[in-house]
Amino acid sequence: MAKSIKTDAVEELFEAIMSLESKEEFYSFFEDICTTNEVLSIAERFEVAKLLYQNNTYIEIAAKTGASTATISRVNRFLANGNGSCDFIFERLGISKDKE
Repeated sequence: MAKSIKTDAVEELFEAIMSLESKEEFYSFFEDICTTNEVLSIAERFEVAKLLYQNNTYIEIAAKTGASTATISRVNRFLANGNGSCDFIFERLGISKDKE
């Protein structure tokens, strides 16, 4: 059985994140709680997810982001078997499925 992220500690983390009111507060919080590489890794995965959503090829994504094909494949697998959250996030952000 897969490990669940639904723990009290994660619940408290999400509550803390939801309390942030500005982009500057987000920067401050994540700079305090994460390493630079951790934040950049999450940002890279989000960029990879966006490019996959827009039907870019692995080669195009690797060239645009510098992500390895293993990372791209992992993100693609998570998107295919996930909760669909990226779809509604991209829609809210006005990101179309067409390549930009």
